[in-house]
Amino acid sequence: MVPRAYSSDLRAEQAALTRERVVRAAAAELSEHGYDRTTLARVAERAGVSLETVKTHGPKRALLLAAFELTFGGAEGPQSLAEGPEGRDVVARTDPDAFLDGMVALVASANARVGGLWPAFTAAAQGDDQVATELDALLERRRDTVRASVDLLVAHGFALRTSRDDAAETLSYVFAPEGRTHFVTGAGWSDDAYRAWLRDAVVRLVATPATGGR
Repeated sequence: MVPRAYSSDLRAEQAALTRERVVRAAAAELSEHGYDRTTLARVAERAGVSLETVKTHGPKRALLLAAFELTFGGAEGPQSLAEGPEGRDVVARTDPDAFLDGMVALVASANARVGGLWPAFTAAAQGDDQVATELDALLERRRDTVRASVDLLVAHGFALRTSRDDAAETLSYVFAPEGRTHFVTGAGWSDDAYRAWLRDAVVRLVATPATGGR
């Protein structure tokens, strides 16, 4: 029974690796070419697998969601940034400034990773009702995550500048991927400048360290 179990585990591992190759290839194609111009054939070529293999992981709208989740959060599924290894390290920080620096770095890095995917997602939602439904669900998850982020700010010694609900809406706007696109892609800012803007926006608009930190 041991060899059979080993063989089964090996097949599962190989299948998971193939899945990741396909999803990452889809992420690259969607980022570079947009939703309409991305084809499963191009994804297959980029992943180095057959078209039939890609079709088992499709359709394209499913690959779009999987690509966004994997690229943004590091894993498929409704995992927030705080639930990943780097996120857990940030949450564990006790110094308010160190926590805010870590939160901003997480968001800035994630927004950089999905810089091309997010417009592909929103554009696809305009012409595909199922993608629109997935986008609505994703945005609702983001609202939940942002509310949790506001609570984490309070838990780390920050004082909210407004109500919890208003703080969450403001933080959602500040942390949206479109912000990085505007400043870095559009205005030519460096990623360091974008992170500095994020940090300043959180302190000025959402919450400030109760201890009067920087």
